[in-house]
Amino acid sequence: MALSNNVIGAINFVAMLLSIPIIGAGIWLATETDNSCVKILQWPVIILGILILVVAIAGFVGGFWRVPWLLILYLIAMLVLIILLACLAVFIYMVTVRGSGHPAPSRAYLEYNLDDYSGWLRRRVRSSYKWDRIRNCLSSTSMCAELNQSYRMAQDFFNAHLNPLQSGCCKPPTACGYTFVNPTYWISPIDNAASMDCLQWSNEQTQLCYACDSCKGGLLANLKKEWRRADIILIITLVGLISVYLIGCCAFRNAKTEDLFRKYKQGYT
Repeated sequence: MALSNNVIGAINFVAMLLSIPIIGAGIWLATETDNSCVKILQWPVIILGILILVVAIAGFVGGFWRVPWLLILYLIAMLVLIILLACLAVFIYMVTVRGSGHPAPSRAYLEYNLDDYSGWLRRRVRSSYKWDRIRNCLSSTSMCAELNQSYRMAQDFFNAHLNPLQSGCCKPPTACGYTFVNPTYWISPIDNAASMDCLQWSNEQTQLCYACDSCKGGLLANLKKEWRRADIILIITLVGLISVYLIGCCAFRNAKTEDLFRKYKQGYT
């Protein structure tokens, strides 16, 4: 029984370690500009990671100090958390399966269309109430101002590999036909009716294309890239937790079997 309990405790120590990548993924998301402005995924990931850590600690204590009710609580709670983690990983995959950038003529960077992305993600940015808060957060960063320091010539800018946020928010869409002066200042064409985004562009440095659908599309493209990376971490950790949980269940069952056998022998003798 003692050996089995020690094995259960060691297994739960591994589960404690597996919670660290989940918490780390949530903290990483929270430090990214777009996720810190949108505030959708990072807290569920961090909270789930902390809960897994707490439950694993309970299993660790129950294993080494032989507290059966704590081990049973661990087995039930960890199963629930594994299911929640699996649901979260599948959800992230489903909402990020759609959407990608589109090439523009004579441009190295891509253009982004809001309608390419999943309906759930679009609803996070469509309402003016939600977008006003996100837009104010994005416009307070230096991501667009940094382009002016990096690219002086038009061709250098056109050959730049901008990230989705910079492409969608810091410049007008290529289809509008604006003339480059610097990355955040463009001369309006005679006919700017190619799309509503063309009318939304402003050379005012606090406005730019933050009101454009292309900016919303660029934001979702950035979220998709970062959420997919976080999802890979969650899936790998999920596989590890399932393996640890199954081994723990077997060890707990063996411990109970040994305990029953020992009591049987004592009663028989």
